[in-house]
Amino acid sequence: MTKRLNILARKNDSIDGLVAVEAWIAKSFDPKLMELVKVRVSQINGCAHCLHLHRHDALNLGETEERMLLLNAWHESQLYTDRERAALAWAESLTNIAESRAPDADYEAVHGVFSEDELLALSIGIAMINAWNRLAIGFRLQHPADHKRAA
Repeated sequence: MTKRLNILARKNDSIDGLVAVEAWIAKSFDPKLMELVKVRVSQINGCAHCLHLHRHDALNLGETEERMLLLNAWHESQLYTDRERAALAWAESLTNIAESRAPDADYEAVHGVFSEDELLALSIGIAMINAWNRLAIGFRLQHPADHKRAA
């Protein structure tokens, strides 16, 4: 794999801006649920770096290994609450927006269990993890296991 720019090692106002938005999200929305959403979106986008980071953060916030393992199959599992299911469906709709067009049913479900402020924070959080996934994949940020293998 060709080495690319390490965006995390550079001092840059644009990255600082993204980090500031993340700080706002952390104060505005349930952090454990946001980490679950970030893992799910990173699964969809195939971002190994972000999967590692957010899985670790979710576990540190009390998420279980079992729920993390079944997250890719949350539709079939009874381990997730109605609130989590609505957030995950909304995350999938916004992540796959070109195909989904954010259907009314997904919006109604998420709007029914979150306040408008929470819904806005959740939606911005989904947009942010999609942005981070695209940056991490585009600049080839590696999973820590890949660093060890290369060494």
